[in-house]
Amino acid sequence: MQKPSRLLLATLALLGTSAVFAQSSVTLYGRINTTVERQKDGGVSTTGMFNNASRWGVRGTEDLGGGLKAGFQLESGFASDTGTGTGWPGLATVGNGLNFGRQSEVNLAGGFGMVRLGNFVPESYYATADYVSMHNHDTGSSSDALYYDPVWFGGLGTKNKIGYRTPSLGGLTVDAAVLLHERAAGTNDKNGYDLAANYNMGPLHLGLGYSSVDSNYQVGLRALYTFGQFTVGGYYQRNKDDNQIVTTGAGTRNNFRLSGMYALGASEFHVNVGHANSWSNVNDSDATQWTLGYNYNLSKRTKVYTYYTRVNNGNNAGYNVTNSGSDFSSFALGVRHNF
Repeated sequence: MQKPSRLLLATLALLGTSAVFAQSSVTLYGRINTTVERQKDGGVSTTGMFNNASRWGVRGTEDLGGGLKAGFQLESGFASDTGTGTGWPGLATVGNGLNFGRQSEVNLAGGFGMVRLGNFVPESYYATADYVSMHNHDTGSSSDALYYDPVWFGGLGTKNKIGYRTPSLGGLTVDAAVLLHERAAGTNDKNGYDLAANYNMGPLHLGLGYSSVDSNYQVGLRALYTFGQFTVGGYYQRNKDDNQIVTTGAGTRNNFRLSGMYALGASEFHVNVGHANSWSNVNDSDATQWTLGYNYNLSKRTKVYTYYTRVNNGNNAGYNVTNSGSDFSSFALGVRHNF
């Protein structure tokens, strides 16, 4: 009688486990994106292999009943050209090795929307700059060099955040977050704030993003529209920087970006141009960036692509270069695979 009893117990245990699995889901995902490029920084030319924000992560949800769900997401960056770990690009506070500097959050969602706790990218960025960077998803040497975010430059990065996302209201979704500075005793560092709104209805996509820390802020507006095989979009951003770029304050500036895509079968033809005016307190600090690109989609997950990108800097502008006043350019060939 021992064998049938053990079999019955094993069956009941399996059924119980299956019931738990039926209410939960965990997904592994990622992106490997690598280019070979000929880059020119001022008068210095370099040929090399470059990572374009490759990443991997796990996310999951658990159905708690009554319309309530618990969720999590852990995301780690890695350099596809060397295999080393990275955090979010540009955040020096995150070292090499395995880490979840790109994202590490837990959330609760239901009919009320979603409450988020942890480390995640400002939604104002996704609502504006990222949305119109279609050719390589705002990664690598052709990423938007002119977009300004005081939260990142202010040292808060993406961490220590409390966020809330509304349910979809007729195509409108709003995100709001506070970035806790967790300042040491005796300091007067400020918390950061982030706000984003996205409206999606058929071929029309609109977005608004606002973020601030201390007296620095940015506000941006974005629009994207698809008609037939064409997609056109752009954003406008207004910035104020009092103490992040230069000690005395760079002042205010405006910048914008326009982008377009023509899809023909598996082929995509891309063009985008961005311009940043000079900061009000820094003469001749304007810059222009433009990119021409071609993507060929081998499948829904894999593409090969090429692009040429260039940044022309004013005498006191240093976007993408080592020395202010120099220009930057790159010709790239790449492969991107999503899993």
